[in-house]
Amino acid sequence: MLPSTATIGADGLIMHATSLKGSLPLVRRLEAVGFRAWPASSVHYDGSWQVRLTAGHPSKRLNSVVPLDPSDHRDVDIRLEKARRKFEAYGRLMVVRETPLAPPVLMDFLRQQGWQCFDETIVMTADLAAIDLPDTMDHLPSHDVGRYVDANLAVEGTDPIRKPALAEVVSGIKPPSGLFIIEDGETGPVATTLCVQDNDLAGIMSLSVSPAYRRQGLATEILASALRWARTRSAKTAWLQVTAGNVPAIALYHRFNFHEVCRYRYWQPGTEA
Repeated sequence: MLPSTATIGADGLIMHATSLKGSLPLVRRLEAVGFRAWPASSVHYDGSWQVRLTAGHPSKRLNSVVPLDPSDHRDVDIRLEKARRKFEAYGRLMVVRETPLAPPVLMDFLRQQGWQCFDETIVMTADLAAIDLPDTMDHLPSHDVGRYVDANLAVEGTDPIRKPALAEVVSGIKPPSGLFIIEDGETGPVATTLCVQDNDLAGIMSLSVSPAYRRQGLATEILASALRWARTRSAKTAWLQVTAGNVPAIALYHRFNFHEVCRYRYWQPGTEA
């Protein structure tokens, strides 16, 4: 039985990984489609460790070391130092993303070195055939990257200086994607999301609603449109990632029959968590 949406403690993700042994192929596949859905500008491999770096965008998913094989734990100290130098060249503090695929030996080493754990995220999936969706889409997807990026920055209240970096990320998505925007006639964009269809999997990325327009059903509306679009394109399973502490978003996704598959979290040098 998977754990609840409560935060997992210091050793909880390792225990969760043990319970997920039969699902590790699914975790690997979700990691792969996740990389394609949110592509880093620079990707290096050290064995099965993926070192992702993106100079212009601060997203941790785009700037982290991601180990992808629980058995790949040779020379962790040397490999971490090599990765640290790559991050230093980008002017960034190194971050390690711990998923159920991370080697326990590596995670023990990080704890012993006093690394700090933060930002736990839940990965969820839903059977698109089992979701009750409208027969038609209330909102059709755009393919105008510039318009979507402007809308997303406005909805999230992000500094417009981030526009080139976000545009580079969105433009770099190779699988077919739908860019969804809800606009108010007077105030402009009020909700955005991005749906990336990768064969039979469809990823919901960056679902956002302007603070002044929350609790008005816009998240439900735009999510339903994105999932409907994915289903019409023959996607079978939807997936998404949500911060473990985002209770309203988790409740929304449960209403659409999303269920937890696994969790991940980040580690950075510092005092022990």
